[in-house]
Amino acid sequence: MPTAPISMRKLKEIIRLKYGCELTHRQIAKSLSISPGSVSTYVNRAAQLNITSWPLAASWDEQSLHQAFFNTKAQPKRYALPDWSIVQQELRPKTMTLQLLWEEYKERHPEGYYSYNHYCRQYKSWLKCQKPSMRQNHKAGEKLFVDYCGPTMNIVDPSTGECRTAQIFVAVMGASNYTYAEATFSQGLEDWVMSHARCFEFLGGVPELVIPDNLKSGVTKACRYEPDLNPTYQQLACHYNTVVVPARPYKPKDKSKAEVGVQIVERWIMARLRKETFFSLRQLNIKIRELLIDLNQRQMKKHPSSRASQFKTIDKPVLKPLPQKPYSYTLVKQVRVHIDHHVEVEKHYYSVPHRLIKQKLEAHASNELVTLYHKGVKVAVHPRSHRVGGHTTVEEHMPIAHQKQQQWSAARFESWARKFGVSTEQYVINLLTMKKHPEQSYRACLGLLNLGNKFGEQRLEAACQRALATGLNRVKQVKNILEKGLDKQPLPQAQLDLLNEIDHPNIRGSQYYH
Repeated sequence: MPTAPISMRKLKEIIRLKYGCELTHRQIAKSLSISPGSVSTYVNRAAQLNITSWPLAASWDEQSLHQAFFNTKAQPKRYALPDWSIVQQELRPKTMTLQLLWEEYKERHPEGYYSYNHYCRQYKSWLKCQKPSMRQNHKAGEKLFVDYCGPTMNIVDPSTGECRTAQIFVAVMGASNYTYAEATFSQGLEDWVMSHARCFEFLGGVPELVIPDNLKSGVTKACRYEPDLNPTYQQLACHYNTVVVPARPYKPKDKSKAEVGVQIVERWIMARLRKETFFSLRQLNIKIRELLIDLNQRQMKKHPSSRASQFKTIDKPVLKPLPQKPYSYTLVKQVRVHIDHHVEVEKHYYSVPHRLIKQKLEAHASNELVTLYHKGVKVAVHPRSHRVGGHTTVEEHMPIAHQKQQQWSAARFESWARKFGVSTEQYVINLLTMKKHPEQSYRACLGLLNLGNKFGEQRLEAACQRALATGLNRVKQVKNILEKGLDKQPLPQAQLDLLNEIDHPNIRGSQYYH
């Protein structure tokens, strides 16, 4: 096996793309940013283990897959290499094909020969110095090119008059040039992924390959040779049973269809709308959809028919069917379990079993649920909450005794704070009693006490004293006191409340404003 094993996610993706999507090894390698040789190695090992279908059997969990694939060494095989100069001469007649030459090569070397796909790759690699540029031939229903327009559209808030820009998403089918466009407020991950989902619904099917640019929302690591897909984007591809193959950076020829499609949308849609004023994203998309119908039905200059008619006859019949279950946006991200046995997802905290403290998990956050996985095993499920700074805690996830949390406990924080002074200790006690469970305040206590390392123990004690005197109860407010040097100022003197002695329902007193 290779000296640097791939991740379990990529191993499962190789098996899915090979047996679920029936892709070639080269296409799988491009999608997963690994070499075709590595793909062949893992596929051959899968065949030895009788793994020839997708989805995997229930007996193949992550532990058994790791043991079977990464703890076994395969002996490399050596095959006879053809003379490519002779192959080039043999191909000159119009009736000769690489398929026939490969079959003759296989008959001459029955003891060991390259596969037909590898044979073709080797020949094209030999030819690249003579043919550095090649016109792309797109198969029916194979590729969908996606990108954003450079210019933006303006949307005006009718109540405030504030102007907000909208991005224009463009997708073009490779064979028919059938075009889709829509407006979104950003190029962020959710807008990017949901634009793909709406595009597939518009097409009424799914292409084999999606060719995006190295946009940050789609590609986590933009690299010419090994770009890594965002896990959320990769999950979208898995849901629709398609493959994402990012174009190489600074290689516009890899996505020439998208470049031309963007230019056409800018000229035939955005230019027509330049004098109109839009007050909502929905209003803009309705207008774009109207002009999009006209664009696709317009006769092309170099073809006798329109994009719409070509799509119906070429691409539409061979597109993969849409999945029965509609796609729901799911954010996939890696999280780390804090000492309070909670993980942070979109600024909200969800509990997990306390035995996973300091472990890395994978969070899948949909509109309804947040599901947490540890090494592919589901460990917690919570209803989705958008309350910033809030906690969702399951009682069963909490430890029986604080000592099981690597000795992090409320008593330990109080003891730590006592070394700074009485005010710091009281402030920590206040933080611990503010939440339903003391563990939910551990992060805040750590943040407060770590301020002593930056500003010094005496200053932190003075800042806590000032915060207690003025009724401040957030760590950020204590940090502001330290950053602005207010801890060095004298404490505000309590003022007499002259209205305190008067008893009247319309008089509230100074305590009302605390």
